[in-house]
Amino acid sequence: MIIQSIILIAGLLLLVKGADWLVDGASVLAKKHKVSDLAIGLTIVAFGTSAPELVVNAVASSGGYPDIVFGNIIGSNNFNLFVILGIAGIITPLSVQSSSVWKEIPFSFIAAIILLFMVNNFFLGTESGLSMIEGIGLLICFGAFLYYVFTQLKSEPASTEIELKVYSNLKIGILILGGLAALVIGGKLVVDNAVSIAQSLGVSEKIIGLTIIAAGTSLPELATSVVASMKKNNDIAIGNIIGSNIFNIFLILGVSSIINPLSYQISFNTDIYILLGGTLALFIAMFTGKRKSLDRWEAAILLLAYIGYTTYLVSMEI
Repeated sequence: MIIQSIILIAGLLLLVKGADWLVDGASVLAKKHKVSDLAIGLTIVAFGTSAPELVVNAVASSGGYPDIVFGNIIGSNNFNLFVILGIAGIITPLSVQSSSVWKEIPFSFIAAIILLFMVNNFFLGTESGLSMIEGIGLLICFGAFLYYVFTQLKSEPASTEIELKVYSNLKIGILILGGLAALVIGGKLVVDNAVSIAQSLGVSEKIIGLTIIAAGTSLPELATSVVASMKKNNDIAIGNIIGSNIFNIFLILGVSSIINPLSYQISFNTDIYILLGGTLALFIAMFTGKRKSLDRWEAAILLLAYIGYTTYLVSMEI
């Protein structure tokens, strides 16, 4: 099991580095072709931070591991919300724009509600899970979110530019291909060894997905938000997390269920309720203490809540 754990960690590192290489190469390539900084940030960089979750879920879905698929996404969203925002908010209080308070955070809440209704099939009364049709529905929701983002960008143009290095075409190609290869190999290593570790420890794939895999695939978001917080780029710090949570539900679960329809354990509902509660708490935090801001004490509560939640998860397996 020690070897499997080492390989799992290596796989997670490959995922993170692969996403980094892919973003670097694709961003420079886009810049060479006169693509705007705004478009690069919205598409390539945003996709890069979600690439580990996407690859892991694609591998898990095709391999028939739905618990890892749902565990990774729901767990990543909870990790993003409670841990990453908790750490970033402790570093510096996070002030946000009105649009984030009244639009993006509620959009994230609605995304989780849609997921809850879809996986439980409250309306259809069929077996719990996500079908290919429902996956297409999630992708349509993702398209609607992208449309909203683009309309926002037109009305609120960015004032900062993305600083990019200058690479030769050969290096760009190596970065893109190397990044893709690292993502694919890393994703395969993570899923295979996570399943083996779960079997060796006698714990469920669900718990492995909700904790180890979720935290590992969220490392790009952690790095992005912590660095943004240290530089006092509050909109990036909090926008990265809210956007990632919406990406995860609409895009990644949508793609995962199209690859292979997903069965669903009702016990995941508790974890979705935690996500809904955390998102609602974040919204309420915008009106307590300093308005439109996540204060340090509020961020600390988020972090402590996640510790309690993780303790609960572990206790349920013992």
